[in-house]
Amino acid sequence: MWIEAVFTIVRDEVEAWADALIEAGAISVQIDDADALTPAEQALFGEPGQTPEAIGWNRSRVAAMLEAGDAANEAPDEPSPEAVAAARGLVERAAAALDTPPPRDMNVCTVAERDWVAETQAQFEPIEIGDRLLIAPSWHASGRAPDKPDSSGRYEIVLDPGLAFGTGSHPTTRMCLHWIESVMPAGRRVIDYGCGSGLLAIAAARLGAAEVVALDIDPQALRACRENARVNAVALDIRSSAEAAPGAADVVIANILASPLIVLAPLLEDLLRPGGSLVLAGLLDRQVDEVAGAYRATELSVYRSEEGWACLSGVKRA
Repeated sequence: MWIEAVFTIVRDEVEAWADALIEAGAISVQIDDADALTPAEQALFGEPGQTPEAIGWNRSRVAAMLEAGDAANEAPDEPSPEAVAAARGLVERAAAALDTPPPRDMNVCTVAERDWVAETQAQFEPIEIGDRLLIAPSWHASGRAPDKPDSSGRYEIVLDPGLAFGTGSHPTTRMCLHWIESVMPAGRRVIDYGCGSGLLAIAAARLGAAEVVALDIDPQALRACRENARVNAVALDIRSSAEAAPGAADVVIANILASPLIVLAPLLEDLLRPGGSLVLAGLLDRQVDEVAGAYRATELSVYRSEEGWACLSGVKRA
């Protein structure tokens, strides 16, 4: 059993309160938008490629958690007087350290112990892509050999969520996977630029690419890509994009963001052979014309659009 003290503060006080609560004995401090799901709700981050209007929310909901210990109550939904006193004591110590009055409106509740791992895993279910791919976290994996399809001809790619982007749940990744599953010609050389977890590269290798080069600037992404390739028994040429550029490919896929897609346009076209296919994702629907206009040698059009995100594809002119 845990005790949680919840109160609201203004944006400029968040960092100081979080530090003071930890110093006062909180085992965790969670910050949320106090105006979430209301007309005053505020996005914390700017849209891809844009700077946010402000850093932090106008009003923040602070939830400081501490162990119940002797203050635990047999009724899990009702905090005992001892629990309320412990929570108030925590917040008062933090307020004293900040030389500020304690918040007037504070709610104290109890949080029962749960299987947090199981609850986290429950957020990630297998994802079917077209007729030939299934993306599954390890706790949902079938256990069959990675190179063996099921009775319907669908290959399973086992991939757990991690620090590198790409689980198949985001529209940009799904759209690229659909292109690989339904459009990508077999027996060609493929470059996955900004490979993240390696999901797109692994899918291309599994569905018949002759050679796949996976590039990323982030060392953590490269480590994740290597491990995921190992788990799925595919051979990838995994490199840092800071190294010398690899030879040109028949297919170049880049699922990054609109700004780098524009900046990298000359490089990505140089990596593509004439007549080869270029697939770009990570851009919003309203950014289609700007991104497509940056590519001089490739006539790009919208391959697919989902949830406000677009995926472009096209063939490089000879």
